[in-house]
Amino acid sequence: MRIQLAAESTHVYGGKPGWLKIRPPTETFAELKELVAHFGLHTVCEEAHCPNMSECWSGGTATFMVLGDTCTRGCKFCAVKTGNPRGIVNKAEPSMLAMCIKEMNQLGSSDKIDYIVITSVDRDDIPDQGAGHFASCVKEVKKAVHGIMVEVLTPDFRGSNECIRTVVEAGPDVFGHNLETVRRLQGKVRDPRAGYEQSLSVLATIKEINPKVFTKSSIMLGLGETEEEVILAMNDLLAVGVDILTLGQYLRPSALHLPVAEYIAPERFNKLKLAGESLGFKYVAAGPFVRSSYRAGELFVKNVLKAKDLEDYS
Repeated sequence: MRIQLAAESTHVYGGKPGWLKIRPPTETFAELKELVAHFGLHTVCEEAHCPNMSECWSGGTATFMVLGDTCTRGCKFCAVKTGNPRGIVNKAEPSMLAMCIKEMNQLGSSDKIDYIVITSVDRDDIPDQGAGHFASCVKEVKKAVHGIMVEVLTPDFRGSNECIRTVVEAGPDVFGHNLETVRRLQGKVRDPRAGYEQSLSVLATIKEINPKVFTKSSIMLGLGETEEEVILAMNDLLAVGVDILTLGQYLRPSALHLPVAEYIAPERFNKLKLAGESLGFKYVAAGPFVRSSYRAGELFVKNVLKAKDLEDYS
């Protein structure tokens, strides 16, 4: 059965359902945004036009995009610009990232940054595809900010076990890599160098290297997938040991990107969330504005990782 809009989806504004409304920015958000710009850093929140940016940053979670703002691939859903970075890497970025987070937590707000997500563009132009840079960022942040939890959301590294191992051994609390869409739509949605089996292989390799690392993946809905295809993708992710799943609505960044096939009602997201939980994921976040790093601290760490710590010390 195809995922369709529920009857309640008739309220539309600007061509979109009424539930797709973004919360206004907070004062804390403005301060954090200025600080990120001061350190010359990029956030995927801004580059990918994420609708949750102010809510996440004001609630203790921030997502940083390292290795520049130019991706060597051209996925048809992504707002990040595509080009050839020509091997340029800012070697000072790991330490600048750590300094930025320390200063974020000295702004006086009660909402301290206690969980960050580090992601990046694809860097097919450099030998290790950025794996070593990821590792340096994780280590620098953990060294500089006591008790912070770090999630990485990486490219596929063309399936390189060596690159994946480099990042795993840096000690992230969560290792994420996105499947993005169902098997049938991979060629339509993603760059030809990416792929369904390759992404599953990356997620399987993480667990093979360190079974204790929590793994996470994300699927966009509204690209023309069926409900059955989503369930099949869930089972494929579980088969390679994925712990955490996020499901969100695909929103078209511009007229040059793939059109939205349908807007999925919140009730449908809840149905799929319950399905994922019953299948065996440790945690499922699903909703129109959910993204792979959406409120990661609140939705995952505070409900799963901290509970695990209590068990370890009990």
